Amino acid sequence: MTKNPTRSPLPLHLAIALGCLCASPASASAQEGTALTLGTVQVTDADHWDRSAHAVFSSVDVIGGDLLQSQRVEHSWELLMNAPGVQVTQFKMGTDAGRFSFRGFNGEGRVNAVKLLIDGIPSNDNAGGMPYLDAVWPLDITAMEIVRGTNDARYGLHAIAGDVNVVTRQGGNDGQLSVTAGSFGTQDLQAAKGFERGAWSQNYFIGWRQSAGERDHADATQRSFAGKWFYTAADGVWRGGVTARYYQNAALEAGYLGYAELQADPKQSPAYASDDRSERQTRQSALHFDGRIGGDWVWAAKAYQNDYRNQRWVTFTEGGAQQERFNDETQRGLILTATWRPDTSLAELVVDAGVDGQWQDNIAQRYRTVQRQRQLTLRDWDFDLETRGAYVQAVIRPLDKLKLVPAYRVDRIWGDFADASTGVQAPVYDYGLIRQPKFSASYALTDAVVVYANWGRTFQIGSGNGAYRTQAGNLSPSINQGWESGVKWSPVAGLQTRAAVWEQTASDEVATILGVNGSVGSNEVGNVGSTRRRGWDLQANWQPDTRWRAWASYSRQKAIIEVPDPSAPATGGRQIENVPNWLASVGVEVSPTDDWTFSAWGNGQGDYYVERTNTLGRHGGYALLNLGVTFRLDLHTQLSLQLKNAADRAYLYAWHDSGSSGYSPGDGRALYLSWTREL
Repeated sequence: MTKNPTRSPLPLHLAIALGCLCASPASASAQEGTALTLGTVQVTDADHWDRSAHAVFSSVDVIGGDLLQSQRVEHSWELLMNAPGVQVTQFKMGTDAGRFSFRGFNGEGRVNAVKLLIDGIPSNDNAGGMPYLDAVWPLDITAMEIVRGTNDARYGLHAIAGDVNVVTRQGGNDGQLSVTAGSFGTQDLQAAKGFERGAWSQNYFIGWRQSAGERDHADATQRSFAGKWFYTAADGVWRGGVTARYYQNAALEAGYLGYAELQADPKQSPAYASDDRSERQTRQSALHFDGRIGGDWVWAAKAYQNDYRNQRWVTFTEGGAQQERFNDETQRGLILTATWRPDTSLAELVVDAGVDGQWQDNIAQRYRTVQRQRQLTLRDWDFDLETRGAYVQAVIRPLDKLKLVPAYRVDRIWGDFADASTGVQAPVYDYGLIRQPKFSASYALTDAVVVYANWGRTFQIGSGNGAYRTQAGNLSPSINQGWESGVKWSPVAGLQTRAAVWEQTASDEVATILGVNGSVGSNEVGNVGSTRRRGWDLQANWQPDTRWRAWASYSRQKAIIEVPDPSAPATGGRQIENVPNWLASVGVEVSPTDDWTFSAWGNGQGDYYVERTNTLGRHGGYALLNLGVTFRLDLHTQLSLQLKNAADRAYLYAWHDSGSSGYSPGDGRALYLSWTREL
């Protein structure tokens, strides 16, 4: 963060791109946005109330429920392995098993740069992590909407590099029951069912999963329950509903290995981790109301409460002491939006506006422990954080071929912090009004080709005590400024391709200090410096008919510290840790008959540096192949077999922090058999 955020004019690349937008005639039929869709997305009456991510002219990807529901995963963040340009980081440690990231940000937890939403409800913790995603299981998901870039005005806090909205089942009378058994003692039961009668709809989900893990001391038991209850007025003018979701996970922790231990036996659990384990609970509940006023206005209101409780006993290294890390967070929020579609002489005009607020009450405690018995208090924080934001956005189509999307968002932060272990009390930094102008444009050059460009600002503040004035002075937010130019090409029916180049800078980035061993009163964040991330993406999805589909993506990215923190001059010009320079995914699914489906898919990434001076080598690269076959027993029942990591490739996650390092091996070859019945 910085006292004087850099402010620069509209980038030259965007001015050139906008000038080219008016160069050629085109047909309006190509002007359907820049999003790519993979799989089948079911559209219900409920979707007519929702604002679609398709209106955001950026790298938007929508993954359909049929692809997601068939995946056999231990945690739902693994579903993003098929998503283009997305890095999935696998810790494989108890309840803190992993997370995803993109646009040159890593998944370490140092900088959590993606806004997560579940059915439009904000679902990050205070630091921007994603514990609520574990509660949403594949059989309950109908789509994932992934927006990469800085030009989406709908969201503020944590939307540094973009946002992901997980859409779950709504309405209908369909359902599925799935039972899975497989490697590592895996047992998985999921059931989803909808009931719709007249104006009333109900949806339920229940899940139970148990696994011993491939490594020793890695047992985990997860439970999830969700319900939705909605009423739609007879004249269709409004609807209202209640949603609720609960999740619990109790897991042992296998522990991080030294490199020599990893080479000797990657399945072992070190003796010092024998008392490590974790427990997590999340709860989400929300009220939803949507309506129409005349033929021009649509409005929506959501009120929600999120509760997150995580208790973890962890020993990171052989020479380190065990810690108990306890987090208890409650978030209450309100979201109000309105959309106006007036009659106009323009080809199209849509004005979208919204306000939102969130009130957080957070407890973060750490203790030095021996066999899970507290010996010394390391941290005892009690802090609240209040965010309020507002935005306005217009979709203007002066010509059938051209769309312009100016947008503006502002956010404001309040809060207070108290550390009972040191007696320190502090207000939140006076970040002031955080202004975020944005602009997007697209032009249909032909029936098959759409070019687009965008520019926008997002922001970052510290997490934990890093957002509060515990020392003299004041900080402004770190301003993230990014641009993107791209082209979407659909040469034949069923084939969608997109190429994009992008860049994103941060005026003065901060990152959480993970603090392996911890100390009394330790700070939560440290300065990284001014950073620049840039890259390019290539994507292709091909679904010519219902018999088969294929997809492929390749992304290059680089994250550089341009101006280092004065206390770490050796990091200047170096790459940010745990960011691979390339990401790739590929897959094909073929159904030669109505009864048989064969699939193969995989993903990979390059090696990354584990610390910011780039002197300790590179780790973490991999390329994994998965195979699957499904046989339909009858009209409503099918059996499927999935072979994960079919080549049994060895791969790992590596970290370095506070002078220590650790390694966590990924799972080897695993076989899963599933029986699924439509309800």
